[in-house]
Amino acid sequence: MGTRADFYIGRGESAEWLGSIAWDGYPEGIDAPVTEASTEDGFRNAVLNFAAGRDDYTAPEQGWPWPWDTSHTTDYAYAFDEGKVWASCFGGEWFDATRPDDHPESNDNPAVFPDMSARKATTVGRRSGVIVLGVK
Repeated sequence: MGTRADFYIGRGESAEWLGSIAWDGYPEGIDAPVTEASTEDGFRNAVLNFAAGRDDYTAPEQGWPWPWDTSHTTDYAYAFDEGKVWASCFGGEWFDATRPDDHPESNDNPAVFPDMSARKATTVGRRSGVIVLGVK
């Protein structure tokens, strides 16, 4: 399975979902312009540039690709808020995306995400991150 990631503007129930990737969503797999963005427009553009040409990217108009309803089950979520990029691992507490080694050990303050169930368009294939092996 892939390491999935979701991208947002803002944090919380009203965050704007910018899209998702199904592979290499861990902090080291995300382009520096995404994690180091210092403006909302810069983050939007960096996410679009990062996603360009990827066959595992799901854009908002394609619908929520995962079988779960929020980013709490996605490996990583990235959000531009308060002038910088934040990251959350499996819905855990937000941390500075440029400092993944400072990932909080506790989950005392879990992240809040929008409910995407109404936008769900679960997929199979490259955008799902699922690996299917044939057995003979």
